[in-house]
Amino acid sequence: MSIYLRTTPLTQETKSNRIELKNLLKTALDEMTAAGIDKRSILPIEADVTDLIEDDDFWVTQANSLAIFATPERILTFQLGSHVTNLVEVSDRFHLKPLLRAVTFPHTAYVLALSMGAVRLVEVTPDNAPREVTVPSLPKSMADALGRRSHQERSGDMNKAEESSENALLTRYSRVIDKALRVVLTGQHRPLIIAAAEPLASVFRHVCSYHNLAAHVIPGSADRTPDHELATAAQAVLDNVYAGDIAAFHELYAQRTQQGRATTDITQAARAATYGAVDTLIVDMDTTISGFIDDEGAVTLDDAPDAVNYGVVDEIARRTLQAGGKVIAARRDDIPGKADLAAVLRYAF
Repeated sequence: MSIYLRTTPLTQETKSNRIELKNLLKTALDEMTAAGIDKRSILPIEADVTDLIEDDDFWVTQANSLAIFATPERILTFQLGSHVTNLVEVSDRFHLKPLLRAVTFPHTAYVLALSMGAVRLVEVTPDNAPREVTVPSLPKSMADALGRRSHQERSGDMNKAEESSENALLTRYSRVIDKALRVVLTGQHRPLIIAAAEPLASVFRHVCSYHNLAAHVIPGSADRTPDHELATAAQAVLDNVYAGDIAAFHELYAQRTQQGRATTDITQAARAATYGAVDTLIVDMDTTISGFIDDEGAVTLDDAPDAVNYGVVDEIARRTLQAGGKVIAARRDDIPGKADLAAVLRYAF
């Protein structure tokens, strides 16, 4: 059983979420009963979800949505930063499209609040308050990094004017920061967003070695900017990142359409995914089209969901991932032709 529930981070307002979860559970139980599933399989699922509904501690900390995956043996929950449409799916497999949204656009980032007088790294997540990250060897300021009080001072040992220029000092400062950040950022993939005034923002961008540096900057000195304001500004930057990714897909889709390597047809996409021909797939995360896909990729659609069928677009996404393709979970308005899915193929199929 898969349940997706839109939630609120405000603890005092979660009562309605718990009521809605109880309604979704009833829908799932009715489907299982109608399908003739053994009660010995139904009862553990009912008990686990009911315990979750009644667990006050669980509801103290929530994000924007909740995903619940339950079998007779176990229950798993995930807090999601994105807003999902409430739904329940009962089948022989979990329903993954809304969860893939969290992977596609995770809504998490690091913000580097940077100035000549101070520097700090802030972690931004959708379900918790922003927090400052401890970075070993991170300088407290430009003076701390370079051993001088300001860029206007001059050392008697310097023979070249450019060595004491503002740009040269900012570059040295930025390199010290970049080196310190590697300890924390190595192996990470979330965007790093610079919060700084010019020219320091551009100088740091020039020397930064992190692979996922966001193109957009939070402008202005961040010395006294509270972490929660940086987090709000970071979400706007992440929205721009998302918009850029969607625009890039539309451009690629248009190119591949001219080559006969793109489709919005579910039947064609299902066969292509079955034979590993889908390179990139974008799917509507909010809707479910019920049915089956056989081993050859042939699609059979049903009028309504039940405890036997499953979401065919979800299954196309699963087969795409199994073959090493990329899947983007998005809103319908972001999909070419506002279709249920759009696929870019590795070859004409």
